[in-house]
Amino acid sequence: MKKRILVVEDEDKLRRIVELQLMDAGFDVDKASKAEEALPLIDRADLILTDFKLPGMTGLEMLQIVKRQNSSIPVIMMTAFGTIENAVQAMKAGAADFLPKPFSLDHLTTVVNKALEVRNLRDENVRLKEELGKKYNWDNIVGRSPVMQQIFASVMRVAPSRATVLLAGESGVGKDLIARAIHFHSPRRDRPFVKINCTALPENLMESELFGYEKGAFTGANLAKAGKFEQADSGTVMLDEIGDVPGNIQVKLLRVLQEREVERLGSNKTLHIDVRVIAATNRDLRAALEDGTFREDLYYRLNVVPIEIPPLRERKEDIPYLVRFFVDKLAHENGGHVRSITDAAIDKLMQYSWPGNVREIENVIERSIVMTTGDRLDADDIRLDMNLRPRAHAGEMALPEGMSLDAYEQELIRNALKQANNNKSQAARILGLTRNSLRYRLTQMGIES
Repeated sequence: MKKRILVVEDEDKLRRIVELQLMDAGFDVDKASKAEEALPLIDRADLILTDFKLPGMTGLEMLQIVKRQNSSIPVIMMTAFGTIENAVQAMKAGAADFLPKPFSLDHLTTVVNKALEVRNLRDENVRLKEELGKKYNWDNIVGRSPVMQQIFASVMRVAPSRATVLLAGESGVGKDLIARAIHFHSPRRDRPFVKINCTALPENLMESELFGYEKGAFTGANLAKAGKFEQADSGTVMLDEIGDVPGNIQVKLLRVLQEREVERLGSNKTLHIDVRVIAATNRDLRAALEDGTFREDLYYRLNVVPIEIPPLRERKEDIPYLVRFFVDKLAHENGGHVRSITDAAIDKLMQYSWPGNVREIENVIERSIVMTTGDRLDADDIRLDMNLRPRAHAGEMALPEGMSLDAYEQELIRNALKQANNNKSQAARILGLTRNSLRYRLTQMGIES
């Protein structure tokens, strides 16, 4: 669509010349000889080109009205009185640019195109932020089960604060989405969100990546570089897989949490930062405390607001909603030939234990959509990962198909309790555990009173 320019100029000849130039450049043009005539035309304009000095209401006064009515419309001021004071006044009031008369018509076209380009970029930025807000809205984090509703409520309570959050849960349960939801529902939503995957950083590079380095700090450091925490200043840092951070880095993370300070590698200058920290782990950090691989003081600094996201096998009522969500989303992304999924297919998916959690559901649905030729997914179209698992050789131990190690351990504990008539000491002996170890595992399972 053509962009529409509103030209406000009291000199008839100049107004006509500007109109013809803009029309030759491909614009639609509205025109007015004074501000009072222009005001009813503001809402349909993509850009306003106005004289500074007009009969009656001045161009500056009209600019102020335009900005109150629709701040996104760029306004360019033209004037033969091109003093610095006028330019400063106009720019302070929100003018996109300033054209002193006389000006060339080519320069006029260039200034108009530049102002429209800036507006397009701003509109696109707003649109992208709205899309991000939708992406991490509850519509896209599916969970109808009571436990997920409690998690959503926790997110809404904690998001406005700067409290450190510790997200715990198996791989694939959606810790990343929950962390981003906390950020995008917080006052920091317009500031950086920096995710750091602690397992992806080699130990010898972790310190420089997290905290930055100065030029010459080590061989190959030809330029100074800001670390991830500096990059996230005034925003949020997500420390994914925090349980795998080595001990020497844990000490430095503790300082960040306690003092909000970092020092670049090779520097003794302290940098103050304002970051909100969200940590995530699929490890049991309390067990890591017991075996000495995780610092107790760091654990308590991270564990200000703990949110545990349960595995999918413990909230199977969410599976039908997740399945339909991914069918709608992935069918559209893969050509749109699949329109629905049958109840028989959902029943088959309900019987699987989902060791890979929500991420595995997404992969299975996408694989099934790509491989099917029909317009709906039936039970025979569902392609589960268990058919891809290697078979165990005779004499080798193997997990039952479709069951994770945690689920298998819990099943063994339940069977031992049943065999021991709920006598915990006897069940511990059957399992080869101490009574305290069994009590700890039962607490984790939510069984211990």
